Amino acid sequence: MNDHHWKQIESKIQTWEQAADTVGRWRKAGERIVFTNGCFDLLHYGHVRYLAEARDLGDRLIVGLNSADSVRRLKGPERPINDDQSRRAMLAALACVDAVVEFSQDTPLELIQLLLPDVLVKGGDWKPEQIVGSAIVLAAGGTVRSLSFHSGYSTTRLAEKIKKGKG
Repeated sequence: MNDHHWKQIESKIQTWEQAADTVGRWRKAGERIVFTNGCFDLLHYGHVRYLAEARDLGDRLIVGLNSADSVRRLKGPERPINDDQSRRAMLAALACVDAVVEFSQDTPLELIQLLLPDVLVKGGDWKPEQIVGSAIVLAAGGTVRSLSFHSGYSTTRLAEKIKKGKG
């Protein structure tokens, strides 16, 4: 069995230490590094569109993924719907995502400090100055962007549809 594509996906799922090494290699090659984060529980069109737009802002995209414990603290006891392994693999399978790094804290601040991306991105209603890690990235000469929200796509809304049997 040839598992070449699966190995490519697995190689994108990295520990903090691996991600720091990877970013160092990318930076040495002159590549512009973009970072975003989220729960990405039930992956939907809005997520995919957002991640593709984020990737267009640089040469490499790193996604900080909230761990299940972190998601529960943020979203409540019934979330996440998908386990950590599933959420990591789904993100890593996307062509626009170059690395996935899980974090268990409530915010990705420590991960942002470690990786120090050139571009920090969030979606929706976040103003750049409200984005966690923005001061660190700006102080290092990077940029902070808030991408437009694609209305009509929501994990919460999708979960409610599934509960009602109207998926």
